[in-house]
Amino acid sequence: MAEDNGKKYDWADAPSQSAFPIAKAGVPYILAAAFATAVTALLGIVPLALFFLVATACVCLFFRDPDRLIPSDKQVVVAPADGRVVAVESVPESRFVSGQRLKISIFMSVANVHINRSPLAGSVKNVQYYPGKFLVASLDKASEENEHNAVILSLEDGRDCAVVQIAGWVARRILCSVKPGDALAKGQRFGLISFGSRVDLFLPPDVTPKVAPGDRVRGGTSVIGILP
Repeated sequence: MAEDNGKKYDWADAPSQSAFPIAKAGVPYILAAAFATAVTALLGIVPLALFFLVATACVCLFFRDPDRLIPSDKQVVVAPADGRVVAVESVPESRFVSGQRLKISIFMSVANVHINRSPLAGSVKNVQYYPGKFLVASLDKASEENEHNAVILSLEDGRDCAVVQIAGWVARRILCSVKPGDALAKGQRFGLISFGSRVDLFLPPDVTPKVAPGDRVRGGTSVIGILP
């Protein structure tokens, strides 16, 4: 456990032994780009080899998976993804969890870390996948119309929340590694969206938001809300 100005932090996942951790899902893309680099270099096609070399570096950056220290305070809600907050609003209902909710939406660009993390500790109540379109994920209608995957969490206080992974026009692959019954620690990795997109979070209505549209957040580290 680490401390910073009196605040305590824990690891939600065991720290990586690598200096530059890469998500396993990115390895096939990296190997493909590296193979293309090697082949074009051996063939002497220098411009194309340089192009694939840059592409390999970019894919490595896209799938970076840095370790994060997580605030240990049980009342703290952490960001489920890296990116820019595009919405903080009260909604009367949600398709995923019943009743009024505080909705916080985070847009993930291709430059952001793509790993998704649990905003709170809890057990997975349900995982719901919905096929759909691939609109620009920063648009409000993307929440309803795009392909998405909802993870419903039963929190330690008995209430629930939903973390919704939403594909965008570039992202065409949503990965989720949890199933009903699994326990998640706050800040623990549970999936990723390849090449960026959007995450919608539906929290209990009495959560106090600590972010506003336009704020930049880091998954697992940034405090986005406080439970009463």
